[in-house]
Amino acid sequence: MGSGQTVTVFGAYGHTGRFVVAELLDRGFVPVLSGRDAGKLRELAASAPARLDVRPASAEDPASLDRALAGAAAVVNAAGPFATTAGPVVEAALRAGIPYVDVAAEIEANADTFERYGDRARSQGAVILPAMAFFGGLGDLLATTAMGDWTRADEARVVYGLSGWHPTPGTRVAGKVSSERREGRRVRHTGGRLEYHRDELALLDWEFPAPLGRRTVVDEFTMADVVTLPSHLDIPEVRTAMALEAARDLASPDTPAPTAVDERGRSAQTFLVDVVVRSGTGERRAVAHGRDIYAVTAPLVVEAVERILTGRTSATGVVSAGALFDAPDLLRALSAHLTVEVSERAVSTAS
Repeated sequence: MGSGQTVTVFGAYGHTGRFVVAELLDRGFVPVLSGRDAGKLRELAASAPARLDVRPASAEDPASLDRALAGAAAVVNAAGPFATTAGPVVEAALRAGIPYVDVAAEIEANADTFERYGDRARSQGAVILPAMAFFGGLGDLLATTAMGDWTRADEARVVYGLSGWHPTPGTRVAGKVSSERREGRRVRHTGGRLEYHRDELALLDWEFPAPLGRRTVVDEFTMADVVTLPSHLDIPEVRTAMALEAARDLASPDTPAPTAVDERGRSAQTFLVDVVVRSGTGERRAVAHGRDIYAVTAPLVVEAVERILTGRTSATGVVSAGALFDAPDLLRALSAHLTVEVSERAVSTAS
């Protein structure tokens, strides 16, 4: 458990940040609340069950970030858009000599973190863990688990069976930033690299495991998995897809933000993440069931922080979850939040 170690949460008062703060408290850590809005930080501190330190900071003010991270054992960046915040907070973490973990779902922001900080973080023996969230981190852990003893696969598919998707304001802002950065183009991972294109999205029928069954999904609805998986797994084709209902929710400007329906603040949203890796005629599958994509990010993050701080890691530098941790063991540790099933079968060459 956290043993009273302090962890700065940048963006603590945001939707996901609040879940992270609560999970840190539950696990025995002492969160330091940080972010741009001092009033919202004080309001969050007043509602906490313990006295918490409030340290306002801005991504545009390095000195404020240094104050926010002073004395902390690690920093969690939960403040998007990460195209704006990831770089400055990574820099502050490197100056402070502490691990950095974020929940970025933005494809380009994650790619930037790998490209810009990989060599520097490795030379300092630092751990920089981007996308340790439902999008990016969970898919990577599942794919790594499914791969098992395979050293290479021909293709990986990460298919999201969300019951619906009520996006947070932060999700909408991040999506807008990513769209502007791509100039309206779409992105996919093919031939071992990211490729930008203007092809129309296609629909396909996907046979999810029970209880979902056959559902229509939006193919090449590309998420952060196209950065995290290829960062350490030899898979030239990585494709992601999204349940049609959830894609429609996200696309509609009228879809409201998530509404809490239980004492933990979770929404009624459920999810099934279906990860299939194929090599020749072999197919391996890892499936995770759970509830509320924003809420489940918190135990993913805090489990990662605890493992980093207790030395249960296998790499330094900028690394994804599957490369940094024992993926099957980490998923087992989250059994209170996720149900995970792994299977293998042979497929015909015609399938």
